[in-house]
Amino acid sequence: MPPHPQATVMDTPHAPQSPPNSDLRRDIVVIGASAGGLRVLLDLASALPADLPAAVLMVLHVGAHRSVLPELLSKRGAIRAIHPVHGQPLLPGTIYVAPPDHHMLVENDLIQVQRGAKEHHARPAIDPLFRAAALAYGPRVIGMVLSGRLDDGTAGLQAIKRCGGLAVVQEPADAEHADMPASALDNVAVDFCVPRERLAETLLALVDQPAGPWPAAPAHIACEQAISIGVGNPMEHLNTIGKPSCFACPDCDGVLWEIEASQPKRYRCHTGHGYSLRSLVHTQQLATDHALWAAIRALQDREKLLRTLAEAGDRAAEDHDVAALEAEAERIALHSVELQRLVSTG
Repeated sequence: MPPHPQATVMDTPHAPQSPPNSDLRRDIVVIGASAGGLRVLLDLASALPADLPAAVLMVLHVGAHRSVLPELLSKRGAIRAIHPVHGQPLLPGTIYVAPPDHHMLVENDLIQVQRGAKEHHARPAIDPLFRAAALAYGPRVIGMVLSGRLDDGTAGLQAIKRCGGLAVVQEPADAEHADMPASALDNVAVDFCVPRERLAETLLALVDQPAGPWPAAPAHIACEQAISIGVGNPMEHLNTIGKPSCFACPDCDGVLWEIEASQPKRYRCHTGHGYSLRSLVHTQQLATDHALWAAIRALQDREKLLRTLAEAGDRAAEDHDVAALEAEAERIALHSVELQRLVSTG
């Protein structure tokens, strides 16, 4: 299958490639999905054989909510699915599902489960897993981006490609939510873009094939991974890969660095939070919405306090103070109603 014609090459040239190693096989599969991705994941699980010669690692955006995805996947197919624990060995013939509210990474053939900083305002997020797999396994990795909103997975898929791996994307027109696969197609040199019913067939055709050469990983990928897992000096890493922007991190209020030469535009803060431009806008919208409703609540609380104080003053016959308090309470009530009307109408 040729690369999808919509794909555009955004990757920088590889470093000089090492000679092919005939012992390397494509045996690490990383899959990212969000809204609309559950049914696709279940379809994939139903098609995988129990003796699959590859480890499969999945991230579904579930946040901090309880997840029964491993049970659903195990019931659907012949391959076992689990929520891994930190330090668990990475083995073929197993599906590892990122636990709720934790990022899942890989290093030295071990699963790393960490409650690190959110990326794209998500935990678990797709990019941290893809980045870690790219650095650890290079051309052995097959990355898949499925249905979902916004663009988590795009930067991770770029890292996989730059480290010699393959990129597979669900056809956006076939996805319940096209944002994630469409972003990947727009910004990554995707190898295969196929509809839902051909994803398993494509994956099985690629697994255990000889891997290509292992290029040197660009330094910025390792820097981003170090920032996200809290290794080394984050300010030095940030200055290596970007420059301070005029934006504040909506999750911690720190300064965001704009990552240089990234497409789409991406940002990071020194505590590890990471965003694309689209996920930053989305997260800031959530933060703004929260702040406005908090302001409405504060106005309503102040109105009630002023009326309570006026009632106490009325009993003490402090007529002038009571009138002023009631007038201020009325003004605040009007501001509160107007602000709530503006927020409610968008």
